[in-house]
Amino acid sequence: MTVSSQTLTRDRSSARGPLGQWLLHGLRETGTGHPGPHAAPEQRERKHAWWKVMCLTGVDYFSTLGYQPGIAALAAGAISPIATLVLVALTLLGALPVYRRVAEESPHGEGSIAILERVLSFWWSKLFVLVLLGFAATDFLITMTLSAADASAHLVENPLLRPVTYGHNVIITLVLLAILGAVFLKGFTEAIGIAVVLVGAYLGLNVVVIAVGLFEAFRTPLHTVDWLNALTTQHGNPLMVVAIALIVFPKLALGLSGFETGVAVMPHIQGDPHEDDRVDEEGRTTDPVGRIRGAKRLLTAAAITMSCFLVTSSFVTTLLIPAADFQSGGPANGRALAYLAHLYLGPVFGSVYDVSTIAILWFAGASAMAGMLNLIPRYLPRYGMAPDWTRAVRPLVLVLTGAAFLITWIFNADVDAQGGAYATGVLVLITSAAVAVTLVCRRAGQKKRMIAFGVVSVIFVYTTIDNIIERPDGVKIGAIFIAAILLVSFVSRLQRAFELRVSSVELDEMAERFVRECARRTIRLLANEPGPRDAAEYREKIRQAVRDNDLQDEQDIIFVEVTIRDASDFATNLKVHGQVLHGKYRVLTMEHAAVPNALAALMLLIRDRTGRRPHIYFEWTEGNPVTNLLRFLLFGAGEVAPTMREVLRRAEPDRSRRPHVHVG
Repeated sequence: MTVSSQTLTRDRSSARGPLGQWLLHGLRETGTGHPGPHAAPEQRERKHAWWKVMCLTGVDYFSTLGYQPGIAALAAGAISPIATLVLVALTLLGALPVYRRVAEESPHGEGSIAILERVLSFWWSKLFVLVLLGFAATDFLITMTLSAADASAHLVENPLLRPVTYGHNVIITLVLLAILGAVFLKGFTEAIGIAVVLVGAYLGLNVVVIAVGLFEAFRTPLHTVDWLNALTTQHGNPLMVVAIALIVFPKLALGLSGFETGVAVMPHIQGDPHEDDRVDEEGRTTDPVGRIRGAKRLLTAAAITMSCFLVTSSFVTTLLIPAADFQSGGPANGRALAYLAHLYLGPVFGSVYDVSTIAILWFAGASAMAGMLNLIPRYLPRYGMAPDWTRAVRPLVLVLTGAAFLITWIFNADVDAQGGAYATGVLVLITSAAVAVTLVCRRAGQKKRMIAFGVVSVIFVYTTIDNIIERPDGVKIGAIFIAAILLVSFVSRLQRAFELRVSSVELDEMAERFVRECARRTIRLLANEPGPRDAAEYREKIRQAVRDNDLQDEQDIIFVEVTIRDASDFATNLKVHGQVLHGKYRVLTMEHAAVPNALAALMLLIRDRTGRRPHIYFEWTEGNPVTNLLRFLLFGAGEVAPTMREVLRRAEPDRSRRPHVHVG
C-alpha cells in the first residue's frame, strides 16, 4: 500500500490568505516542478506547438542580431564574414548535434546538467550541479539585465526621445524588467503569445533590411572589391585569413546563445496525442517521443534560421558600413542593421525597425526567465536547497525579478560591463553539454560519436578559455553567482533538514500484516542498526530494551532497520519491507537518505493507519553532540532519537497526536 506524504502531515493550505493562495497557486507536490498524474486540469501546464516555443527561446537568440554584426566587425574587421562562417559551422556541426542529443537524454527540462548529475554521486553530484546552476544563473539573469539595458540604450539614443530619456537608463531598465516580470506572473501562455508576435515582426524586418543590403552590395561591385582588397592587403594570403578567423571567432560567442534554454523549456512543447497523460508518480511523461521530436525541430529550425541571418548580416554590414562607424560612439556601434535600415530605407522604416529591436531586446529576458523557471524547481527543491515555495511559478518570478533589479543597479545598466559574464555563462553551459554528450556516447559504446563529440568539446573548451582570458570579469561575476547559490542552498538545506523528507510510504504485504497484528494493542518499534543480523543480535537488543525502558514483557516488539543509500538526497519514496528472521523476530527494513526522517514517516503512517500512537525505543548514541549533528546533516545518521523527535515535532505540532519516542 502506498500513502502520499500529504497524509502524514496536516494540510495547511487552508491557512493561507488570499495573497498566499494566489502566489502559491499550482504549487506542485512532486519534486520535479510539474503537476502530478492526478493534478487538476487547471494545474496542468498548457502545451504549445514547437515553433511557438521556439519563439520564446528565440527572443534571446534572434535578438543578438541587434548587436552581433557590430561585435563581429569590431572583433574581426574585414575578416568578420569569414569568422562568422566559422561560428556558423560550429553552431550547425557542433552545438546543434550536441543539444539534439541532450533533448533525447533529458526530455523533462533538466538540460545537460541532468546528464552530468548522473555521472557523479553523493554530495559531489550536488556540488557540481550547483556550480553549473551558478553559471546558468549568470547566463540567464545577465541575459535579462543586459537585454533590458540594451533596449533602454536604444531608447535613450533615439533622436526623438533623447531629450526626455537621456541619463535615465537605470530607471528605464528597471521599468522594462518589471513589465517582463508582470508578463510571467500572468502565465507562460501569455509570454509565448508575445514572443511569437515579436519574433515574427523582428525577423521579417531583418529580411527586408538584409535583402536591401545584399542588393546594394551587388548593385555596386565597388563594395565587394574594396572588401577583397582589404582582406588581401591586411592579411596577405587566404590561409592567413582563415587562420585569423579561427583565432578571433571566440569573440563572436554571443551568437551561440539560446541552446540551453531550448532544452530547458521542453516541457512546454506539445507532444503526440495523449502523450502527456502517460506519466509516472512524479508527473513525468514516461515516453515523450513527440516532445523530443518537437524539441529537435525547435533546435534545428532556430540554428538554421540564425545561421542564415548571421552570415548575411555580417556580410552586408562589413561591406556597406565604414569601419570607423563601428567604433565606440559611432553611428553603427551596437546597431549595425538599424544603421542600414535608416540609411537605405528611410527614417520611417528605420524608426519601425528601432521599435522592433527595442521590443525584442526587452523581451529577450523572457527566454532566460523561462529557463530559470524550469531549471530551479527541478534541482534546488529536490535537493532541499531551496524553500518548497520555489516549486511555484509566481514567487519565483518575483525573486528573479528582484535579483535582476539588484544586478541592474550594481552595473548601472551598462551593457558592456555585463557582456563578459553573459558570454562566459553561455560558453560554460555549452561546453558542459558537449562533455556530457561525449560521456553518454562513451557509456553507450558509440565510439565514432564519442570521438566526434569529443572534438566538439575540445573546441568549446578552447573557446571558453579564450573568452575567459579575453574577459576575465565574466568568471569573476560567475563566481559571485556560484558563491551566492552555494550559500543559499546550504542554508536552506540546513533549515529543511528536519522536515519529513519522504514523498510517500509504501508497505509490502508482510509489513502490512505486522501493522494489522499490532493495531489492537500497544505498538512498539525497536530501532536497530543492523549488524550481522544473527539471532544473538536481536535477542540481546530486546533484552536491553526491556531492561532500559522497564517494559513488562517482550511481546509485540517489531524491529525497524534503516539502511542509508545516498545521504545527499533529500525527499525520496520510502518502501517498507517486512520479514521474519530466525523464525521469531519481526523486522521492518527500509532504505532512505536519513534514518530519523524515515523512522518519523513510518511512525506517522502507522498512527494514521491504526488510530493508535506507536512507541519507538532507542539507545543513546555515544560521542560529541555537535559531531553527531554533522553526521546527520552530511551522512543521514548521527544522534537519531532527538533528531527524529524534532522531525516529528515539526510534522505534527499537536503533542496529543504525536508518536512516543523513548531513549534508554
